[in-house]
Amino acid sequence: MPETATRAGGTGHPGETSPREPVSAARARQLVRAALSVWNLSDLADDGALIVSESVTNAVQHTRRDSIRVVMDRPDRVRARIGVVDFPKARPEREVRGLDDDGGRGLASVGEPAEERGTDPLPWGKRVWAELRKAHG
Repeated sequence: MPETATRAGGTGHPGETSPREPVSAARARQLVRAALSVWNLSDLADDGALIVSESVTNAVQHTRRDSIRVVMDRPDRVRARIGVVDFPKARPEREVRGLDDDGGRGLASVGEPAEERGTDPLPWGKRVWAELRKAHG
């Protein structure tokens, strides 16, 4: 069963630990959409769902541990950062796929809507993240 936690102090930074299974991508999309709605960033929901779906799928395929963790942060009122934490320290590699290829489009699709993206090393693994910014207007 997934576990959802918010940081102390009511800062609204949701996270969820899920089993390393393909169905966890659907739950991660729900978490991202809900957090973006609460943060009044609903216009980022489709891009956020794409980012987390591809990131979770990548972690499910390439990690060996039993769980992965989706984390979100709101650096300011117009930006949201979506990350997936897993245990291997190896940095992800971008794989370019054609439109007719089976499977997702991988990290290439994460980079398209993201304003910034990166990988933060952790003592026991890594956090792969992408940041979205609300359009002004």
